[in-house]
Formats: sequence, C-alpha cells, structure tokens
Amino acid sequence: MPRLPSLNSWEVIRVLGKVGFEQVRQKGSHVFMRHPDGRTTLIPVRQGRDIDRSLLRKIIRDMDITRDEFMDLL
Repeated sequence: MPRLPSLNSWEVIRVLGKVGFEQVRQKGSHVFMRHPDGRTTLIPVRQGRDIDRSLLRKIIRDMDITRDEFMDLL
C-alpha cells in the first residue's frame, strides 16, 4: 500500500467536494464539511502547511472510503 502524499488543506477539500461533501461553516482556521447522508469531517486550514498524514487517515475514515479510492480521486 503506497504512502499517503503530503497535501494541503485545499487539495483535501477539493477531494471531499468530488465525493459530495459541502462546506457548512468555517470558524477560524477550521472548515466543517458535511455529506448529504450525514457524514461529517473537520479540515484545518493553515497557510503554507500540509495536513499531517495521521490526520489525513482520520479524514479518510470520516469520508468512509478506502485509501485507494482516495488516491484515485486525487
């Protein structure tokens, strides 16, 4: 299984949009996203910093897709 790439927050938000998630609100540097079926996740938006791989794994679990499906959406 390949390692997850280093991604910034806007790249992750773009992938979430492809799956059907929509931005519900933003408070400070955190974007709250929700899918029509009820799944939710929170994305930290920090200028010039990538999302840590462990947090990216948690976001993928929140999306309820596999790592390979996520890599295909990139």
